[in-house]
Amino acid sequence: MSMFMFATGVENSTPTIKNGRHRVDEMEKCGHYKYWQKDFDLVDELGIHFLRYGVPLYKTYLGHERYDWEFSDTVFGDLKKREIIPIADLCHFGVPDWIGNFQNPDFPGLFADYAWDFACRYPWIQLYTPVNEMFICAQFSARYGWWNEQLKSDKAFVNALKHIVKANIMAMNAILQVRPDAIFIQSEASEYFHAENPMAIKPAEIRNAERFLSLDLNYGKRVGSEMYEFLMDNGMSRDEYHFFVSHNLKHHCVMGNDYYVTNEHRVAPDGNTSGAGEVFGYSEITRQYYARYNLPVMHTETNIAQGPNGDEAVFWLWKEWANVLRVRNDGIPITGFTWYSLTDQVDWDTALREDNGRVNPLGLYDLDRKIRPVGEAYRRLIEDWRSVLPTHSVCLTVPVKLPHGLERKHRLKQKERARSVALVDRNLEEDYFDLNGGAG
Repeated sequence: MSMFMFATGVENSTPTIKNGRHRVDEMEKCGHYKYWQKDFDLVDELGIHFLRYGVPLYKTYLGHERYDWEFSDTVFGDLKKREIIPIADLCHFGVPDWIGNFQNPDFPGLFADYAWDFACRYPWIQLYTPVNEMFICAQFSARYGWWNEQLKSDKAFVNALKHIVKANIMAMNAILQVRPDAIFIQSEASEYFHAENPMAIKPAEIRNAERFLSLDLNYGKRVGSEMYEFLMDNGMSRDEYHFFVSHNLKHHCVMGNDYYVTNEHRVAPDGNTSGAGEVFGYSEITRQYYARYNLPVMHTETNIAQGPNGDEAVFWLWKEWANVLRVRNDGIPITGFTWYSLTDQVDWDTALREDNGRVNPLGLYDLDRKIRPVGEAYRRLIEDWRSVLPTHSVCLTVPVKLPHGLERKHRLKQKERARSVALVDRNLEEDYFDLNGGAG
């Protein structure tokens, strides 16, 4: 089945705050544990076939080779019956208490074990985001001091980043042993830093180099000399760097770009930043990322609050969709679009740093599960464009198998084939992406 991936997601962030003493669980705050069946009904109601979705890692992964799959089995089983295709989100801003935080060097191996066991338990799942927003996770946890380890140094940031990206790479390799046709949709913030005067050009250039670090390491792209020195000066060893440049799984990846009005920044001469609002927009910044990595693209997150006029989110949806079409018309293969999330969120106005219980009206539905104007607009947009986009030669389609399409015999054959293929530097015999004439 090949189709443009219109998607939404269920917000499942789980960072810790207050020096690790308090766990923020957005699924709990937004009522998903209670209303998960209703939430899946809403996905069906919108005509959406793809859902960014994951169960909280801290509730599922109880210790080395110890799991509680009860909730996971229930919800993923229901998605399978409905033929809603999950983009499985395995780690979203937090780790279990027994692992600690992203400074723990054991995290990559432990997470790879979890990814292997998850894929073995749900071999019908093909699409994954192993670690969500790797750069943002490291930034907020170890440079801004907001979450998890709550550190504020370049060394802590590099330490978190290398562990997070290594975990992502090892998880991808583990999943591929079970599901050789797995497709990994990185969900990463697409950032840009604008110099506010000539004295700010240099610090802005540094920030604009740093924004690529997570994807450079993930995709095995050698960084520039300034970023190499930055990594080495802040605790990355040469052997660790060589690990990243020697593991290239790009042929299994779609580059997911998240874009919000907060993704562009003004940089002062002293390096401090402030919000710039939408200056370039999604299409221009995505062109920059595409030029760097030359990978298929998916718009994996966006939203804005429904404001006092009631149409602010509807207008933002229209603007983001116009940017997606601009990307497509420029010949960049784009696979999908996501309004994130399905329902309103809670306390994202403070980036989850404070436990205020304040509802943020960002969803397609409110927390009473009543549709918002942007939900109505998104449903119409999907109806209008679903049958049009696949006919355009520059619109990439991804060969996704429906959950029930993977029969047991085929599944066993895939596992056996995977075990016979080396994990590193494998040469795949088939092309997983049908470009329909578009650029790859």
